[in-house]
Formats: sequence, C-alpha cells, structure tokens
Amino acid sequence: MTMSGPMNIFDISGRAMSANLTRLNTTASNLANARTVYSNEEDAFRSLKPVFQTAYDRAGVATVDVAEVVQSDMKPVKKHDPHNPLANEQGYVWEAGVDEAAELVDMLETARHYQNNVQVMQTAKSLILETIRMAK
Repeated sequence: MTMSGPMNIFDISGRAMSANLTRLNTTASNLANARTVYSNEEDAFRSLKPVFQTAYDRAGVATVDVAEVVQSDMKPVKKHDPHNPLANEQGYVWEAGVDEAAELVDMLETARHYQNNVQVMQTAKSLILETIRMAK
C-alpha cells in the first residue's frame, strides 16, 4: 500500500500505535471469551487476529496498517458437561477456540511494541525541543 504524502516520525509511530491498539483489543476480546461454552460447534467463539500490512509513502518510508481482522482456525473444544444447561442431548458443550497462553504472550508483545513507539515519539519530541532551544 502506498500513501499519498510524506510521513514524519509522528505519523509512522502513531499509526503503529493504532495498529497495536487493534491487536490489543482483539487480544482482550479473545481473553474475555475464553472458556465460554456454547451448545454447538458452529456458534462457538473463535479467536480474532489482526492482519497487518506495510504502508509506504512516496519516499519509501514505511509504517503499518491493519488490513483486516480475521477469525483464527483454532477449533472449539468439545467437553462432556451433562449438567450444563447449554449441553446437547449427549451432554456436550463446546468451549471457545482460544489459546489463553498464546493470548497472554500476544498481550505482552503488543504492550512492548506500543511502548517502543511511545519512546520513539518521546525521543523525537525531545530532539525537536532541544533543536528549538539551540536556535534561540
């Protein structure tokens, strides 16, 4: 994907932070739905994953965008729980297709990426302010 105008450091980091917020939102959604049960496999929740794509400006500088959010192919887990009111005639329910450990790793990794981009913006701001002070 090519962008129309030149990007600056704040555009680049800001868009990366926005993409990481989308990733964090999908992780939160996945963790919120983990261990929920459903009466059939078709209705069971499957974890969501953002798909990122690189966005270039005309000068060849790049950042990231979220192209789409897709459902994972992780299958719901069939469990025998005949006392659950959602259980089918055979006593089975389907637990959401969410790998909680992988989601926690994603959450930590996303937080680190977000923090890195905050640091880039803070460093750029400090350098700009120092340049202004030097010019006075």
